[in-house]
Amino acid sequence: MLLCRVACEWAGVPLPETELPAFAEDLAAMVDGFGGVGPRHWKGKAARARTECLVTTIIENARAGRLKAPAGSALEAMANAEMDPCMAAKELLNLLRPITAISTYVAFMALALHEHPDCKAALSDDQARHCFVQEVRRFYPFTPFVGAVIKQEFAWKGCDFKAGDTVLLDVYGINHDSRIWDRPFEFRPERFEGWQYDPFAFIPHGGGDPAAGHRCPGESITVEVMKTTLDFLANQIEYTIPAQDLCYDMARIPARTASGVVISQIRSK
Repeated sequence: MLLCRVACEWAGVPLPETELPAFAEDLAAMVDGFGGVGPRHWKGKAARARTECLVTTIIENARAGRLKAPAGSALEAMANAEMDPCMAAKELLNLLRPITAISTYVAFMALALHEHPDCKAALSDDQARHCFVQEVRRFYPFTPFVGAVIKQEFAWKGCDFKAGDTVLLDVYGINHDSRIWDRPFEFRPERFEGWQYDPFAFIPHGGGDPAAGHRCPGESITVEVMKTTLDFLANQIEYTIPAQDLCYDMARIPARTASGVVISQIRSK
């Protein structure tokens, strides 16, 4: 819920504190439903309908002058955009939902600190935290794989792809390919020290150039949010992790630990 609150404040979306938990739960359900079938998918669709209706009303109120959007905010931009209010609501949610979804990476980051406590002492500077965050994104699976249905037949590198076929992009496999990564199944943040960026070798947010392809344009924001959260977890508080189920299912999209990552006995350093 914290990331949802931050996203709403940044975007200028005026949600009362009493409505925030349900809104955050709906945003999370939308993310959780994108790779689901049956009830999980239906829950995500219902959440999408509710949030789009709510944000559409907010945009309509801003356009009618019943609500003042903060200057320079995403809400102001969508309120002034020459588009249908329902479409403007979808675009605004395309900012709020992904920021909330970073919570999945934050949970994996807490898991990494738990599973690799020897790394914690080195996280006092920004570059070390950057390397740790990148390794979390490489090592742990937010999306183990993604699928698509081919619309038009084509050939690529000697392989024939026929219309109607289902193809899978092995995101986890590419991020653990020994031809690309040295000792890929070891958690080693130092591998990113001086790393030469390759948009097709490191694809936790998709491959290629976000300006020209399908790589997520929010990747850099994700990294910065994770770095800030990592500094808080590693350097500003102490806590314990009680017994819980920290396993995650590689066949689930998005992947997540069964219990989340529950922390207790939280105290300032």
